[in-house]
Amino acid sequence: MTVSRNSRRNTLKQLAALGVLGPAGLSGLIQNALAAGDMPTVPGINRLEGTATVNGAAAKVGTPVKAGDRVATGKGSMAVVVVGGDAFLLRESTEIVVKGASELLDAISVVSGKMLAVFSKRKSTKMRIETRTASIGIRGTGLYLEDHGPRTYFCLCYGEAVIEGKGMEDRVIKTEHHESPVWLDGSGPAMKVEPGPFLNHTDDELTMLEAVTGRKPPFAGRTYPNRY
Repeated sequence: MTVSRNSRRNTLKQLAALGVLGPAGLSGLIQNALAAGDMPTVPGINRLEGTATVNGAAAKVGTPVKAGDRVATGKGSMAVVVVGGDAFLLRESTEIVVKGASELLDAISVVSGKMLAVFSKRKSTKMRIETRTASIGIRGTGLYLEDHGPRTYFCLCYGEAVIEGKGMEDRVIKTEHHESPVWLDGSGPAMKVEPGPFLNHTDDELTMLEAVTGRKPPFAGRTYPNRY
């Protein structure tokens, strides 16, 4: 899908008018993007603070990312990655492998670190997130993950997901606004899904990622008991 620059600019202006783009908790990367009044859809490495690599080679804004590539951020770094209609915010010391065909991804392996992601809606295929403890099937949603070795923190920010793990029945989660963050504990013979707190991501960051691909998050213009 091709989205015009005017469309992206108008999306950001509308979200700002709705009060979605508050300044609290924004990194310099996001502050600069919003201050510019536009979010160019630069494919691959869209934004970068600090250092990142693609397949082990130093990356910069504009470095392509395609299916089969391994993307990693350095210490104290942050990167926004765009592949087709999907966008990812990788925090420091994070490594992922994107899988699929060309720009149509069907899986992401989170090797280490922390990732916030938004995905375009799939008509016939599903998107799969692979961690060391679980496999998560999604379709058109937003999520946040942190890898903690035998445990994975997972917040389905909005949408629907199916959690699969060793020795457990598949578990379906549906949310509108961060209602059910969980810990996925794979340290025992069967994976446990346990309630967790809300950790380390914001609506502003989700809004920025959706704006990169010309979309609005489903919570835009709505009022919830808690605003993250």
